[in-house]
Amino acid sequence: MPQLAILLGLLALPLVEIGVFIAVGSEIGVAWTLALVVLSGVAGVLLVRRQSFSTLQAAQAEARSGRVPAREIVHGAMIVSAGLLLILPGFVTDAFGLLLLIPPVRDVLWRRLRSRVVVRSSYGRAHQPYGRSGPTVVDLSQGEFERREGDPDSPWHEIEDERDGRDDRRRP
Repeated sequence: MPQLAILLGLLALPLVEIGVFIAVGSEIGVAWTLALVVLSGVAGVLLVRRQSFSTLQAAQAEARSGRVPAREIVHGAMIVSAGLLLILPGFVTDAFGLLLLIPPVRDVLWRRLRSRVVVRSSYGRAHQPYGRSGPTVVDLSQGEFERREGDPDSPWHEIEDERDGRDDRRRP
């Protein structure tokens, strides 16, 4: 049922936008109406750019402090949605886009969506690539180690690959 409502809303949106264009155009004229549409698009792009940078900085600060920046990620998605709405020509989409650019409005939407949104992160394991734990990597110069061929205690020994018969080196 919600999909049907979304579909009907998407089908009705162009009709509503055309009606608003006609109403606004009859009041202020076609040239001013077109100028308002272009101006709202440009202003929207500038506002989205400014707010997306500040949201990115807040997300980075949250991540540096060890917390998952769920709120900032969702706010970023809302800012991108606002940008798309502002780029679309029309006064109704511009109104919704401008509403999404107001931080208190985004906070209200975030509080309503929080229980339905799951943000997963592997940030806590960032120091262990691919989730593997292993020894610490030590960078040695040529004089600090020696190579011994065929050492059975070495973690780097040759194994036969059973699939294609080639020699591979296995890492610990």
